[in-house]
Amino acid sequence: MRQSEVLTAAGKYLAQNPEELLRVIRNAAALKLGVPLAALRWFAARGRGRAAPRDVIVEAVPPGIRVGATLEVMSTRLRFSSVVFIDRVRLSAEELRFELRFNDTQLTLLGSNSASPLAALIQSGALDLAKLGNLVAVMPKRPAYLIEAKGDKIVVDLKRHPALSSARAELLLRLVTPVVTVTGVAAGAAHLALTLGLFVKGARAAVDAFFELL
Repeated sequence: MRQSEVLTAAGKYLAQNPEELLRVIRNAAALKLGVPLAALRWFAARGRGRAAPRDVIVEAVPPGIRVGATLEVMSTRLRFSSVVFIDRVRLSAEELRFELRFNDTQLTLLGSNSASPLAALIQSGALDLAKLGNLVAVMPKRPAYLIEAKGDKIVVDLKRHPALSSARAELLLRLVTPVVTVTGVAAGAAHLALTLGLFVKGARAAVDAFFELL
């Protein structure tokens, strides 16, 4: 995904929703950041490749968000839906760690998948969808940024995603994470609300990173 594409989409969104600028200013004063759910939908729809999610939905179920998508998993085409809660966030130049908890998970088979082992498990009702992490843990070819899965929890480190592992992305993280962290995440009606915390002593590290960007 090109940077120009992101900036163009952001400009169009702000032109159509000018109240977002006022929201950003108000939230900044209260050390909060509101990420529009529309932005999450936009990014999710930009996935490429056969394994990329299709027909993605992201909607608020405060304090969580319901995520749904059509997936191709283990040669099985299915519809996935679950309510996701972000229990913990840990941010630094070395990691972007999110601990996710899943509830009300549903899997629906699409098309003719009866010959697939996964389809057989879904049809038999043998899968415990209340413990989605256990299912993900045994899936082959898991992405590198999915670092832990157990029970109803899945832990991802987005620093391991190719888009965020470049030298420039790492420099940007070194600019931001010494000063700002996320202390809480909850969904509102149309935004994912991030409560921020400041590290005053990290200003020097951020200044050093800033000069490296120049």
